[in-house]
Amino acid sequence: MTLSVIIPTYNEADIIAETIKHVHRCGNDIKEVIVADAGSHDETTSKAEAAGAVVAATRKGRAAQMNTGARRATGNILYFLHADSLPTENFDDKIRDAVNRGYKAGCFQLCFDSDHFLLNLYAWFSCFDIDTFRFGDQSLYVTRSVFYEVGKFREDHLVMEDNEMVRRIKKEHSFAILDDKVKTSARAYMKGGVLRLQLIFVLIVLLYHLGTDQETLLHIRENATS
Repeated sequence: MTLSVIIPTYNEADIIAETIKHVHRCGNDIKEVIVADAGSHDETTSKAEAAGAVVAATRKGRAAQMNTGARRATGNILYFLHADSLPTENFDDKIRDAVNRGYKAGCFQLCFDSDHFLLNLYAWFSCFDIDTFRFGDQSLYVTRSVFYEVGKFREDHLVMEDNEMVRRIKKEHSFAILDDKVKTSARAYMKGGVLRLQLIFVLIVLLYHLGTDQETLLHIRENATS
């Protein structure tokens, strides 16, 4: 089973090369790394190409970017990874093992590159099989066949696209929460305040389930993280 890593980016020149190199160091047989870039104004794309990635230009919006990356991918397992997230060692073999055990989609658990006790608590919840705790920073793998069967990421979703996708997958397929962890940057929390930002993210989830429009949710998130 071949595995394609898809990374959506926008102005990630400071970290993208190291993320790509880390993917190749920790993976045993990666078919390709695809950076789906939404018109970065910095050196994201040139640094990604220099690190060995294929760059796919796309419009801004993480769902659209990940769908563009999936269209360019040639692997039969798609692995969606944030630019500031680092997968565990041998992550591709662990994904293949899960697929062989019948889990055609799944994610890793979460940890942060900070030892803040609130972030540790937030990350701890990612070990539970509760849909509310499934977000893209845990990374998502899904076989190509299942990805297209369930209808790809919803491009009308400007936020919560990853959570919505997981819930659709779980209606039809077994979903694995793997034991290992993806290490995600705490940079947004350090900038915006750990408790403040987490409360805002909880608010966004609640408003999403109450039917609040995507533009409003995006406005709240961008104001919180800018």
